[in-house]
Amino acid sequence: MNLPNKLTVLRLILTFVFVALLSAEFPHGKSLALIVFSIAAITDFLDGYLARKHNLITKFGKLMDPLADKVLMCAGFVLLVSHELIPAWVVIVILAREFLVTGLRLVASAEGVVLAAENLGKHKTIWQIVTVIYFLVSLASTEPAFSWMRWLFEWKLTSHAIVGQILIWLSLLLTVVSGLSYAWKNRKLLSDW
Repeated sequence: MNLPNKLTVLRLILTFVFVALLSAEFPHGKSLALIVFSIAAITDFLDGYLARKHNLITKFGKLMDPLADKVLMCAGFVLLVSHELIPAWVVIVILAREFLVTGLRLVASAEGVVLAAENLGKHKTIWQIVTVIYFLVSLASTEPAFSWMRWLFEWKLTSHAIVGQILIWLSLLLTVVSGLSYAWKNRKLLSDW
């Protein structure tokens, strides 16, 4: 297994650590969850960069990298709902898109075709990561390790709400548009089934 694929597997492992940290109620759990999520997000960019730069692109990476992204992002958004930071319906739309794209990938895989991630989907992932990190910082700022960041969210509560809403809507828009684009470009796979 090459380094980019190991980073993809690491991202999956870090996702489970992130979920455990944010779900458990113990000192510094939110701060640690923010750090673990951020490291996992960095591996998302790093594995793709290394695979392309060193020509280490594999079928495993083409399939598992986007899947690991979906697992990480879905976990992040579901946990934000559980902390009442974003509306549940937003996460339902995001999950529906991810199931649609994963379903298309499974159909393609059954046909012997590997569907790589598209640029629009990569932009979607970037904005989803930014959105989740923004809200994780707001959670972590309630703990001593990140209390120095509390001013970002207390300075103007209205501004914080507006920034949060913009990030949610931008993530949602990119999620829907990239999902529809992916389905449209790969509609032949569905029509053959």
